[in-house]
Amino acid sequence: MSNRFLVSAAHKSSGKTMVSIGLCAALVARGHAVQPFKKGPDYIDPMWLSQATGRPCRNLDLYLMENDDVVATFARHASEVNLVEGNKGLYDGLALDGSNSNAALAKMLDLPVILVIDARGMTRGIAPLILGYQAFDKDIRIAGVILNNLGGKRHESKLRQVIEHYTDVPVIGAIQHDERLSIVERHLGLMPSNESIAASAKIKQIGEAIAEQVDLDSLLAITQKQPLSVPHLAEVRAITSGDKVRIGVARDRAFGFYYADDLDALQTAGAELVPFDTLDDAHLPEVDALYIGGGFPEACAIELEANTTLRNEIKQAIEGGMPAYAECGGLMYLSRRIDYQGRSFEMVGAIPGDVKMHAKPIGRGYVHLREDGEHPWPRPDVPARQIKAHEFHYSSLENLPPDMRFAYHVERGYGIDGERDGLIIHNLLASYTHLRTIGSCYWASRFVAFVRRCKLQSLTPIKEKA
Repeated sequence: MSNRFLVSAAHKSSGKTMVSIGLCAALVARGHAVQPFKKGPDYIDPMWLSQATGRPCRNLDLYLMENDDVVATFARHASEVNLVEGNKGLYDGLALDGSNSNAALAKMLDLPVILVIDARGMTRGIAPLILGYQAFDKDIRIAGVILNNLGGKRHESKLRQVIEHYTDVPVIGAIQHDERLSIVERHLGLMPSNESIAASAKIKQIGEAIAEQVDLDSLLAITQKQPLSVPHLAEVRAITSGDKVRIGVARDRAFGFYYADDLDALQTAGAELVPFDTLDDAHLPEVDALYIGGGFPEACAIELEANTTLRNEIKQAIEGGMPAYAECGGLMYLSRRIDYQGRSFEMVGAIPGDVKMHAKPIGRGYVHLREDGEHPWPRPDVPARQIKAHEFHYSSLENLPPDMRFAYHVERGYGIDGERDGLIIHNLLASYTHLRTIGSCYWASRFVAFVRRCKLQSLTPIKEKA
């Protein structure tokens, strides 16, 4: 037997992420092995959950992934205690029938639901809320409730009496309002843990508060389940086999948006991942390619600009033909400059365009891409197949020359200009879209195969004409 459960809520911003982080930290402190999962496309919450557990958080996305992929991802990485943090509310989702909601994920993985309720200003009205959530889908088991943002012990006592009188759902936690438990928010949600110097101390503080105010023994008692079996799926292999290649991956306070499954897939395909710090490292490591993921380069713009040696080396490497892949924040970093809060910051300059930050999102949500014939590492079997991915950016890339080449036509979403995404410059592919190496887009093995081809070509001696 092991434990698994979904931490969900009635609506967004109910405190489920704080509760999830706290539960992970509290259970780890008690000696449990905790594997975190996060529903949907998200980088920031998983970074906190990963730090709280010491295990890479895995994303489960019912829009981008096939059902068997979701079940297999969960089953392959499951541990002693398995916590899945939902997104938005329990029944929220894009589809009218709820097929990609948190509730659908709970049914797919047979997850008892722990419902976090922001109880500010509530008394007797909490009962019909819980009853309604129970009645809406009889296949969902709301195993317990955690009350959040309580106004004191008297408020807690009233809510417990109401819930015990009108419902059969146990209250397993009651968290008093405490500003010290909050995490600074930004336009993508919570501030990334790799950006917070005091992240470890914050996680410890939240974990201790949750341990005091949530009955962990009851939580474990009501969430015991038999492990899920792993569906049989066709093995995804690298398109090309060969020697290992070294890929430099930017991992620092500016860039931290990477899916654990993508990093695993790069290694499986034959890549050695070499981390480097765009803020502190003066030189690139010895690598065959670069991977610069998303993040908040604008928040570190002063430091990025100051590291001129590294910026120049990256530009020279890309102009010299080194394969590179950049997503969103990585694209911003490779541009000429970032205009942010009334200032202009010099960046790498490999992309002949300028980034401008905006107050509202330019591209937000799921995207559908169609690969163009220009793609530097296309799928040889179905090069025109639609790719599902996602984007979330408050910036635009401006002043590009009119003759730029692009890898994707955007069928849904915004990308770089509303119609195209995936700039191609030398052997660089840079896009606002975040890919996942799942479903119709096993990008990791394709990129590694491309890097390997480029490496072999650079090592092949040029024969002189007779």
